Amino acid sequence: MSHIAYYRVSSNSQSIDAQKASLTHAKLIDKEFTDEGVSGATPAAARPGFAALLGYVREGDTIHVYAVDRLGRDAIDVQITIRALLRKGVTVEVNGLGSIGPGVGELIVAVLAQVADMERARINERTASGRSLAKLSLAATGKTHRGKESLGRPAKADAATVKAWRVDNAASISQAAAHFGISDSTVKRYTATAA
Repeated sequence: MSHIAYYRVSSNSQSIDAQKASLTHAKLIDKEFTDEGVSGATPAAARPGFAALLGYVREGDTIHVYAVDRLGRDAIDVQITIRALLRKGVTVEVNGLGSIGPGVGELIVAVLAQVADMERARINERTASGRSLAKLSLAATGKTHRGKESLGRPAKADAATVKAWRVDNAASISQAAAHFGISDSTVKRYTATAA
């Protein structure tokens, strides 16, 4: 009987450290599976780390997850995933919620997963509404409703300026990145695209 932890973050800029700290501080974890940079829109079974976990887990094992939404892309996927694990004789333990079992435990997870789905949909609606308002304002006034001159993140530096500075100073990519406060990959992209 193993204690197995599963961690997932949607982008490579995020870290599993908080999830790991929450799950390992009081428990002895025997094995860990991770999906980093894997969108929550991907069904659980299609994620490389979770698929490996499914191949590893055995009857009597306990899977520890930080939150219900780590287990699936939506309420239905979460429920399918939990039911499949319960059928295998695996205990699913959600941080702050406890062990999920057949019956009432499944019902609680179904409700929580549905609430998470609803919140995700509301975030998408708010984002789309804000984007639409920004586009209208930009077309009408030349600035977004928040006073920005373009949609998206403002550029940290002008591509032509970066390229010219590199040439004038015979600078390396790293030197240009340090000078302008941007990443090496941004300097490479600016150098390749600048006229």
